[in-house]
Amino acid sequence: MVYINALCPHCGSNDVVYHGKNTNGKQRLLCRNAECSRKTFQLEYSYKACKPGVKQQIVEMALNGSGTRDTGRVLGISKDTVTAVLKKQKNFQNK
Repeated sequence: MVYINALCPHCGSNDVVYHGKNTNGKQRLLCRNAECSRKTFQLEYSYKACKPGVKQQIVEMALNGSGTRDTGRVLGISKDTVTAVLKKQKNFQNK
């Protein structure tokens, strides 16, 4: 295994190694920290909706009154993706 100089976005550990490639050919990385909540991640994502923090932005924009089409336009993702994320959010459904 090859060690690289990258930080895990979930736990901040630098104990990271290459872990194959995804179907789009992007490099996957494996965090070897035992306390990390998620083990694999990518440095580059093909789709904007997969980037860390985008789902939280969708929920915040919806709570502030933005519509699904407006949210999708601002974030550069599909309105159907916005709708799917909002349906999956437990906190949003209870309000």
